[in-house]
Amino acid sequence: MDHTNANPETKAGQPEYDREAYIEAMTRAAEPTFWGYLGCKLASASPEAVVVTLDAQPHHMNMMGIVHGGVLSSLMDNAMGIAVMLERPGESTVTSNLNVHFVMPARAGVLTVTASIVHQTHRSVTTECKITNEKGELVAISTGSFRVK
Repeated sequence: MDHTNANPETKAGQPEYDREAYIEAMTRAAEPTFWGYLGCKLASASPEAVVVTLDAQPHHMNMMGIVHGGVLSSLMDNAMGIAVMLERPGESTVTSNLNVHFVMPARAGVLTVTASIVHQTHRSVTTECKITNEKGELVAISTGSFRVK
């Protein structure tokens, strides 16, 4: 997934920028993309963690009646991508590796995705992520590597 975070409405890339305005502009820009199609909602975004939710519906399910693994993987890629974009505003980033471990089946209902930055260098950012269900049970975990262009 390519995360291009240049936005003419913000001063992203400057030492100081309006983080809230950047988040708002990013959320608006994401709505007509796969993010919006999937049904992702940004619940919170701090320097420590990004939290995304998805109300899993029948169209998110596979033929076994559980949330499709591709949906879960996309959720984690999106959440970690946002964490990277907020950490590296104004820079273009792309997912270079996504490692997913499915822990238990996810069913219909609200899924909460929490992503954070683990490590970064000039050209790469490493992230981690988890998905929990409405009961707080762990559904999946992942790590992601993002290349900074």
